Amino acid sequence: QVQLVESGGGRVQAGGSLRLSCAASGSIFSIAAMGWYRQAPGKQRELVATITRGGIINYKDSVKGRFTISRDNAKNTVYLQMNGLKPEDTAVYYCYADGRDYSSSTYRDYWGQGTQVTVSS
Repeated sequence: QVQLVESGGGRVQAGGSLRLSCAASGSIFSIAAMGWYRQAPGKQRELVATITRGGIINYKDSVKGRFTISRDNAKNTVYLQMNGLKPEDTAVYYCYADGRDYSSSTYRDYWGQGTQVTVSS
């Protein structure tokens, strides 16, 4: 199994910054893509940013220029630097990994428990 543990959420005022971290642990054979999704109350979970093992990045349009995703492959850790936060960024942020553990021959999706980000106006 692969476990994902997030940290770094909290409450900030509009215009502020937060940095989320997510570390993968367990019997990891390999992790392909990692990333962040978010879910606001009453809304569906949506992609925020993803990064492949080779460094190919994809962002949700509304966060481009404000959020930066990065990854440390040696530590199986992904980060999300969030600057210029807006009230509409308020949501539970979930870490995601497309990984494979030693007991499996296939890749599957793994999710963290979520961390709350609240941006006040």
